[in-house]
Amino acid sequence: MTIRIVTDSTCDLPQEIIDQYHITVVPLFIQIGTREYRDGVDLSREEFYEKLPELRPHPTTAVPGIDLFVQTYERLIQEGATQIISIHISPKLSGVLSVAKVAAERITSIPVTVLDSRSLSMGTGFAVYTAAEAALEGHPIEKILDLLENQITRTRVFAALDSMQYLQRSGRVSFAISTIGNFLHIKPLLKMHNGEYGTEKVRTRRNAMLRLIEMLGEHFPYERVGILYSGAADRARELLDEVRELLPMDKVWFGILNPVLGTHLGPGVVGFITIAKE
Repeated sequence: MTIRIVTDSTCDLPQEIIDQYHITVVPLFIQIGTREYRDGVDLSREEFYEKLPELRPHPTTAVPGIDLFVQTYERLIQEGATQIISIHISPKLSGVLSVAKVAAERITSIPVTVLDSRSLSMGTGFAVYTAAEAALEGHPIEKILDLLENQITRTRVFAALDSMQYLQRSGRVSFAISTIGNFLHIKPLLKMHNGEYGTEKVRTRRNAMLRLIEMLGEHFPYERVGILYSGAADRARELLDEVRELLPMDKVWFGILNPVLGTHLGPGVVGFITIAKE
C-alpha cells in the first residue's frame, strides 16, 4: 500500500517538509498584467510583496484546471501510488476543492479521496503534514482520515490585516468602506475554525497585535503553531518574542503567506495558525 498526498499551493508548508514527505503541490495561478505566474514556481514570495503596492491593474488569481489535477493523479499512479488523499483550502475561499473532486471522479484505477481542510494557509498545511507523516508510517487511509478529522476541529487561523485597501482592490469590500476604514486606522481581523470564518475590527496596529495575543491565549496549550506574515517579518518576529511562553517553540513554523491569499489580503498581514492540544 502506497498512499500519496496532494495539496495546493495555498498550504504554506515549508519546502523541506514538502521534499521530506514527497508531498505533491498543485500550483494556483496569479495573473499580473498580461503574464500568468504559477504560485510557488514562477514568482518568489518576497518579490511578489515588494511589487504588490505598485501593481496596476491589481493581480487576480485562478485555480488550476481539471486536466492538471487528472495529470497529477495519473503521474502518482505511475509512480506506484495505490491510494491518493488530496487535501485543499476551504471551498468557502477557493474553487480548487471542487476542481479536485471532478478530477478525482475521472480516476478509476485507484481510490482518490478529496478532503476539505476546512481551513486555509498552514491550517491546510498542518492537515497535509499529518496525513503525509501518517502515510509514511504505514497507517491505512481510514486511520489517516480519523486523525485529520480530529485535528481539523482543533485547528484555528486568526490574522490581522494592516489595511482594507487590498480587500477593496480585489473586490472584497467597497471603495467607500475601505477609505473610511483606512482613515480611521481600522485593522480587520480574520478568523477561521472548522470551515467557518468570521471578522473583527479594531483600531490601530498595536491594538490588532494585542487582540492576536489575546486570541492566542484563549485555546492554550498548543501542540503545533504557525506564524505567517506578508511583508511584515520584523513585526511577526516581535510578536513571536511577546508570546513565546504560550508556544511549543520546538514546533513553531515561521513563514511568508502565499501570494494567492496575499493578493486579496495585501502586505502587512501577521497571523497565527494553531492546533490546540486535546
